[in-house]
Amino acid sequence: MKKQDLDPQEQNLLESYERGEWSSIKNISEEKSRLVEVARAASRKDSRINIRLSSRDLEEIRKKAFEEGIPYQTLISSILHKYVSGRLIERSS
Repeated sequence: MKKQDLDPQEQNLLESYERGEWSSIKNISEEKSRLVEVARAASRKDSRINIRLSSRDLEEIRKKAFEEGIPYQTLISSILHKYVSGRLIERSS
């Protein structure tokens, strides 16, 4: 398949790969387990809330979620779940 046969999204992905922006997952089974837990947590939601965030914080959350390959609402839910379950690890500055 030639590069010109790709649609724009496929071309962007290929160019990103060629720039070295992708990396292998070191422990694929651990990552799969993490993603399964995220999916389970996402499917058990039975309550809805509304919160106000600064535009800057929301944009950073969206960027992080994009990097993780998940919706930003799922990332927020996951962070809150980890916090209340005592599994959120705070990084020292």
